[in-house]
Amino acid sequence: MKGWRPKRYVTADGESAAGEQRRDRQRNSTIGRSLVIVGLAIAAVGLLWPWLSRLGLGRLPGDIYVHGEHGSFYFPIATSLLVSVVVSLVLWLISR
Repeated sequence: MKGWRPKRYVTADGESAAGEQRRDRQRNSTIGRSLVIVGLAIAAVGLLWPWLSRLGLGRLPGDIYVHGEHGSFYFPIATSLLVSVVVSLVLWLISR
């Protein structure tokens, strides 16, 4: 048993199974970290919403609001576009 070594499995692209597992763990770690950050951002927006609503978000020209006899429909097109542009700019600045 002195010279015994475990078998080394190699995938089709020449990478060892251990290397593949390590890469998978790193990818899962990155995905988990990203989900935590997104969750914290959503919680922060929820906590700051009373102050954010004073800025007029959700009542911009271009937001669709239809109030009828049996219900209402609201679709914030302009607000969605504004938030999308701001988030894109912030992420672009961070990635530079």
